[in-house]
Amino acid sequence: MNFKRLHKFDLRRASAVLAGALLATALANAGQDERGRDARKILVLTSTNGATSNAVEVFQLDTSGTPSLSLADTLPTGGKGGASTNAGILQFKGDFGAVANYGSNSVSQLARYEDFIRIGRTIDLASGCVKPDSVALTEGQLFVVGANCAESHVWPWGSVDGTVVKLRDTSAAQIAAGKSWAAVTMTSGSVLQLPLTSDGGSLSGASATVTLPSNANNTPLGEAFWGNILGFTPAHSPDSFAVVNEARNVFPIVGPTPPYPTNAPCWVAKGPGSVWYTGNSPGAAISEFFTDDQGGVFYKSVALPGSPTDITVSSDRNWLAVIYTAAGAAHVAVFSIDGHGDLTPVATSEAIGVASFNGVAISE
Repeated sequence: MNFKRLHKFDLRRASAVLAGALLATALANAGQDERGRDARKILVLTSTNGATSNAVEVFQLDTSGTPSLSLADTLPTGGKGGASTNAGILQFKGDFGAVANYGSNSVSQLARYEDFIRIGRTIDLASGCVKPDSVALTEGQLFVVGANCAESHVWPWGSVDGTVVKLRDTSAAQIAAGKSWAAVTMTSGSVLQLPLTSDGGSLSGASATVTLPSNANNTPLGEAFWGNILGFTPAHSPDSFAVVNEARNVFPIVGPTPPYPTNAPCWVAKGPGSVWYTGNSPGAAISEFFTDDQGGVFYKSVALPGSPTDITVSSDRNWLAVIYTAAGAAHVAVFSIDGHGDLTPVATSEAIGVASFNGVAISE
C-alpha cells in the first residue's frame, strides 16, 4: 500500500484566500520562535459538551520530573453542546482545530499561538443542516457531519465547499476523511462512502452504502483512515473491528472476547505502522489491533480506570490521549507510544468538576 501522495486543494474566493493566508502565516510564524517547533508544549484538548454552554478544556503535558497533565485553560466556545453516541467532535491539525457545537448548529475554530489555544471564528453549517456531532480536518478541508447532513468547508476559512450530502437517518456517529473518499459511520448499522472531488478535495455530493457482513454490522461507531483504508468499529458485533478499502470491500476482524456486552471497541485512532487503537467502553480498556489492507488480528487490551469515550494519537505518533469517566468524573490520560506501537502510561488529569468529556485532540 502507498499512503504518501500529497493532498491538493482548491481555494475559490480571493478575498477569503487573502485574509486566511495572512492569519495562517501569522500563526505559523508565531509558533516558529527561536526555540523551534520541537520545543512547543504538548497540549491535550477536549470539550465539556455542556447542553447550555460548551467549552474547550486545554491540558498541558509536562514530562519533566514526575509527569503531570494539568488544566491550563478553559475556553467557552459561545455555543451549546449536547451530542451523544458520537466521536471526533473535536480535532486539531497543525495550528488550527475545530470543535462542533451540537446545540447551536455551528463549529468553533481553534487557533494555536505559541503555547496558547484561542477560540477563532464561528463557522455556520450549510443551510438546512443541524446538530453537528463530528468533524474531520485535512490540509484544506473541514468536514462536518450532523443529524441530517455531511458537508465540507474550505479550511481554515470556513466557507461551504463542495456539495452537501443529505443523510437518510439521524444516526451519524463520526466523519473521517482519507485521500479520495470520506466516510460516515451510522449507528443504525451502516457505513457511508462519500467520494471527494479530488485527492484531498471537498465532498462531491455522491454517497454509497458500504455493505457490511452480518457479523460486523451492529452499531458502527468510531473510525479513522490509514491513507485510503478505513478502519472502523462495529462495536456490538463479534467482529468488532474492520477495514474497508476504496472499492468498498470489507474485511472484518474478531475483537476481544467475550464480545459485547463485556467488550465493545467503540472509538478509533490510527497509530504508527499497522497498529490501531480503540476505546473499549464496557471493557474499560484500550484494545489494540494490527492490520494490513485485507484484514488483521486483535492484539491485546490495556486496562483503564474507567470507561473511555474517545481516543486520539498525535501527528508524530508518539503520544496517545484517551478521555474516560470514572466515579462520576471525567479524566484525560496520556500514554507514550514506542516503536512497536506498545503503550506506556505517562500522566492522568485530576477531576475538574465535569462529569464527562466529548472529543479529544493533541496539539504539539
